[in-house]
Amino acid sequence: MFSGIVEETARVVNIEHDLDNIHITMECSFVDELKIDQSVAHNGVCLTVVRKEGNTFTTTAMRETLERSNLGLLKPGSLVNLERSMLMNGRLDGHIVQGHVDQTAVCTNVEDASGSWYYTFEYPFNKEMAQQGYLTVEKGSVCVNGVSLTVCNSKENSFQVAIIPYTHDNTNFCQIEKGTVVNLEFDIVGKYISKMMMFK
Repeated sequence: MFSGIVEETARVVNIEHDLDNIHITMECSFVDELKIDQSVAHNGVCLTVVRKEGNTFTTTAMRETLERSNLGLLKPGSLVNLERSMLMNGRLDGHIVQGHVDQTAVCTNVEDASGSWYYTFEYPFNKEMAQQGYLTVEKGSVCVNGVSLTVCNSKENSFQVAIIPYTHDNTNFCQIEKGTVVNLEFDIVGKYISKMMMFK
């Protein structure tokens, strides 16, 4: 389980294709603290550490993950938002994030807000999925590339988020521009409520 509070951005140093899988090797400052078989969120996708070497570590993404996320678009030099699993003895600063990406969205606009930015994201609307909680609500939570954010201007198939300079500079939001594909995880609480309402 995660909170959507990014610890660090890792830089991709190598992508290795292996049948339907890809092995992603990244460098970050806390590799020494990682363990083989540990779960880490990568742009919001929970992946297992499978190898460590020097200041790099490697994870593997399978076809299902690549079809639902933007990890297949990574290349050497890409920045990846990292978060280790949540400690259960502290404050939950973001919201409950599982690391199970639901789908991708595309950035359709970046608007300067005099020191901060409004990012607009659009995703394919599916009525059946929306009825199961795969949607956003005004002032609700959404996870974009692993970052816990508050929704504003929620529409049927789009929403905005406001990004402050700290988040911009310390996550891969600094690389997101119009046309960039991002990962979405909708709020798990909303999904459960929507599911329960189907049986009323």
